Amino acid sequence: MIIYFDLDGVLADFERARSQHPLSGQTPYIGRPDKLPGVYKNIPPINQGLEIVKELLSDKNHEIYILSTAPWDNPEAWTHKRLWVEKYFGKSIRKRLILSHRKDLLIGDVLIDDNPWNGAKQFRGTWIHFGSTESPNWETVRTQIMNLTS
Repeated sequence: MIIYFDLDGVLADFERARSQHPLSGQTPYIGRPDKLPGVYKNIPPINQGLEIVKELLSDKNHEIYILSTAPWDNPEAWTHKRLWVEKYFGKSIRKRLILSHRKDLLIGDVLIDDNPWNGAKQFRGTWIHFGSTESPNWETVRTQIMNLTS
């Protein structure tokens, strides 16, 4: 089973990083926090998500990828996302980071994403809408993944 995990808002706490950034309340970053310089560099993890990804990485029945969108106008974000993945997953997920503005073009079984944008809602497998009423937290998502794999 191929499972894609979104990064920001699913594995990494982007809202916390945004709110703590010293420039977040200044123009031109109001309404465009994805353009904040260095915002992606030290995003704190969402621990339960990291634990579940690590569990699934050790299961040979799953092929795990991080599927994220990086802002086009903030090229340093692309590098920072890649370094974030290495920091929290090490070599266990080496070369399994995919950056795309069209998540619906990827072939896979499951996508866990907190937003319908960038093709997440049109993903051809099962889209688990992290943070929604049906999938409010990682325990619920873990159960949904296990139900899909059994």
